[in-house]
Amino acid sequence: FTLVPVIELYLLIRIGTVIGVFETIMVVIVTGIIGAWLARREGFQVLMGINSSLNRGEVPARKLIEGVLIFIGGALLLTPGFLTDIVGFSFLIPFFRNILTAMLIKHFKRNVRKGNVHFTVFTNGKAKPYQDDRVIDAADYSDEDQVD
Repeated sequence: FTLVPVIELYLLIRIGTVIGVFETIMVVIVTGIIGAWLARREGFQVLMGINSSLNRGEVPARKLIEGVLIFIGGALLLTPGFLTDIVGFSFLIPFFRNILTAMLIKHFKRNVRKGNVHFTVFTNGKAKPYQDDRVIDAADYSDEDQVD
């Protein structure tokens, strides 16, 4: 995380010396505005796709991945800098996002087949076990408890 800001600062200084400080600042501001507009538009398209998939009874896995990429892309475009803008725009432009989505799906499938999928749940430790008097848990009884 320290390397990216250093690269961004270097690029801002270098580009600022070539095109000017004001122009560099304007480019950063304009890319942020365009990025916010594009993220909103693409995010809305993905939400419509998710809704359409759910209405057909399908799991919208691909659209969910695209939604995450759009969210990350929008966040990167809000970060001032040229490197994060390039990556952010690549997440928002459908052509590049489709390529990245396909790569991620392939990666997920490969890891699932290999059994390399792990889930971690974080809690505050205060969760109480589920209790409902109407539920009979088979684990609470043994064969000895049965009455003939």
